[in-house]
Amino acid sequence: MAVSAAFRDYVADLFASFGEIKIRAMFGGAGIYHKDQILGLIIAERIYLKADDVTRPAFEREGAQPFRYSTKNGEVGVMAYWELPERLLDDPDELKSWAKAAYETGIRSRGKKSAAKKPRTGKPLNPRDLPLVSLPKRRGK
Repeated sequence: MAVSAAFRDYVADLFASFGEIKIRAMFGGAGIYHKDQILGLIIAERIYLKADDVTRPAFEREGAQPFRYSTKNGEVGVMAYWELPERLLDDPDELKSWAKAAYETGIRSRGKKSAAKKPRTGKPLNPRDLPLVSLPKRRGK
């Protein structure tokens, strides 16, 4: 589901006190970027901010939920984006601090991309399930 132009404008106004943001279409929703760093998502006209071990407890205290999606095989995946607490929609100063925290979370996560990731949802890879591949024959020897 694409994000409407009206909701994009609403989000841009909402984050105006934080600084310049760009909203880019992605995965049927949109990403919220500041200085080319993603800090949030818009999915089904709901706003999610990037979270990690440092910021997640604040979302949990607010009763927020992480963004969940269904995989091709019917399992549920969870991303590191948590729904923006509704009360922040009326508090631009506090929203600014949450947006800053989400931006900093994105910066922190850049260094962790090459580190070991948590296992993805889905069935683990079994080498016996892989197709057999024959090596090419050598010529001349």
